[in-house]
Amino acid sequence: MSNDDQYGGGAGGSGYGEIGGTGQTRTRLPDSPSDQYGPPRRTPRASRGLVTVVGVVVLLIAAIAFANQSGDAPSTPPTTTPPPPASTAATGTRPVDGKNAAIPKGFAHDEQGAQSAAANYAVTLVSADILKPQMRRQIVRQVFVADKVSELETRLDQAYGKAFLDQAGLDANGNAAQGLTYISRTVPVGSKTAKYSDSTATVDVWCTGAFGTAGVGSTNPVSNDWFTMTLTLRWAENDWKVESFAQKDGPAPVHTDRTASTAEEIAKAATEFGGFTYAR
Repeated sequence: MSNDDQYGGGAGGSGYGEIGGTGQTRTRLPDSPSDQYGPPRRTPRASRGLVTVVGVVVLLIAAIAFANQSGDAPSTPPTTTPPPPASTAATGTRPVDGKNAAIPKGFAHDEQGAQSAAANYAVTLVSADILKPQMRRQIVRQVFVADKVSELETRLDQAYGKAFLDQAGLDANGNAAQGLTYISRTVPVGSKTAKYSDSTATVDVWCTGAFGTAGVGSTNPVSNDWFTMTLTLRWAENDWKVESFAQKDGPAPVHTDRTASTAEEIAKAATEFGGFTYAR
């Protein structure tokens, strides 16, 4: 995102115009024989020269007096106090100490740690792996609090059952047909804390992502989406864990007219570009 600045004159500009243009007045003193701007003029008579000198002196005195009228008030020095950091500014603090498989773990026991945990869990819970039954069980056990594991396994198994997999063009194991690549990549755009205490936190994570099946003959092409996930977290096992989560559409910006990439380009990007660990 950059803005192109234009300096100088031109249509609508504020640069310097040409001297001697229409509507401008230029006063010239007597020229010397070597004046490059025009032929030498006759030397005025002494009386007229004296009147001119007196007039210039009077004007100079008046100008000095006028300038002194507004020059006595001291100017206010510019403040050197920096503005407070914006609520959307990143902290730059390392989010975690390690990972359990591909899922970050060891988030800080504070509000920043809760937001970092929510952002990373949002990526995991809306990933392609969550559609694979074996991977889903591992994710649920790593991400959710222990007393919610059984309940969440049942709910997710129902949500990602045969009907969903068939619609997405996936088999019972969550895999795409030969020659196709299923993509579900989530990118947190930002996060905010709705509620926070030492033991629980509710965090909203604004996300975008790419979802669908890439490849020739796909009936579920990869498209972009914008949504917000709300995750309720609990401090358990010396880490932030998910107790429940919900999802709603938006906020979504206006789509551009950019030409969509081919299915092959999308599939290649999904396999070549790795993901990130997110931090508040």
